[in-house]
Amino acid sequence: QVQLVESGGGLVQARDPLRLSCAASGLTFSSYTMGWFRQAPGPEREFAAAITWSGGRTYSTDSIKGRFTISRDNAKNTVYLQMNSLKPEDTAVYYCAASGRRGTMVSDYDYWGQGTQVTVSS
Repeated sequence: QVQLVESGGGLVQARDPLRLSCAASGLTFSSYTMGWFRQAPGPEREFAAAITWSGGRTYSTDSIKGRFTISRDNAKNTVYLQMNSLKPEDTAVYYCAASGRRGTMVSDYDYWGQGTQVTVSS
């Protein structure tokens, strides 16, 4: 049974840093592209960042470039999202996901965590 468990969310002030973690189990972690998505109140889940199985390539949406960094530790089966210079518009539920392919679409990802809330106050 695949499990992705996010942690590290919370309430922070604008410009504060925050690091999210996602611990994976039940899959060969080092074989999967790992991604972070986020969903503000509303129907759409937005791609944030992804990292390939080896960590050799990362990609992210323009709104977070230069502020957020995705990384992974295959020995710990964990992926991270370091978020710096947070803005109120970054407020969302952040989801970790695993993909057997590469992609930025929700449909590219096979497994999902339950999400962790990040709230940024101004």
